[in-house]
Amino acid sequence: MCFVCGVNNDFGLHASFYETDAGELVAFIKPSEQHQGYPGRMHGGIAAAILDETIGRAVCIGKNDQIWGVTLELKTRFRRPVPLSQELKIVGRVISEGNRTFEGTGEIVLPNGEIAVSAEGKYLRVDIQRIAGELKVGEDWFIVDSPDDPSEIEIP
Repeated sequence: MCFVCGVNNDFGLHASFYETDAGELVAFIKPSEQHQGYPGRMHGGIAAAILDETIGRAVCIGKNDQIWGVTLELKTRFRRPVPLSQELKIVGRVISEGNRTFEGTGEIVLPNGEIAVSAEGKYLRVDIQRIAGELKVGEDWFIVDSPDDPSEIEIP
């Protein structure tokens, strides 16, 4: 039911995430009218949410997928309006790591390759079982294969 990645959330973004050979995490979304702020534009808070999720998940690349990032700080810069009803690419990466925290950056990339929103954040490393508490976290919570998964992802 996650607003960003939950496949069962009717109002969510239904983001799909992919690891790249460059050590970045890429998400794809296609925001709809339910995600608008001003007419025809995605709400800035939703733009921040997808960037936060993508950067926070990037810590899992090539490591323990049971350790996730919990947001301590997030700074966003809005450069261009984010349109609705178009596929958007969100790229996130880890830029520095400590024992308990890490920092990352990310961008929302428009179909024409321009960066609409960028973000930088600081995150606390936390085991997913600690985040989930009493809830059971199954394998399907992490990976859901789709016939629409791309075979190749182009990074500008």
